[in-house]
Amino acid sequence: MNATSRAWLTIVGAAVFEVIWVIGLKHASTVPEWAVTIVAIIISFSALIWASGRLPAGTVYAVFVGLGTAGTVVSDMVWFGEPLRVLKLVLIAILLAGVIGLKLAGGHEAEAEEVKEVS
Repeated sequence: MNATSRAWLTIVGAAVFEVIWVIGLKHASTVPEWAVTIVAIIISFSALIWASGRLPAGTVYAVFVGLGTAGTVVSDMVWFGEPLRVLKLVLIAILLAGVIGLKLAGGHEAEAEEVKEVS
């Protein structure tokens, strides 16, 4: 796996931890739950910072926030009884399409920079 792929995979992982800490901020009520929330914040932002040093920061942040938002909305529907609404699902699909489009549009520049660094 090349460095660019590793960085994008790190962003996906960071978004997963973002979902965990956002849920924790809303639902944590015990010390262990707050501890998990704090650890998730640290992991999420550490991964975001690491990937931002290797990929275009604006694109990285947009992908991170988009995936985190989609994950949080879906998690609320699946685990916390938020009503499943077709409009929400359509809007999440549009959000994810935009995130994927940003990643695809920005990916060539990052790969070109990586090749420059290796040369």
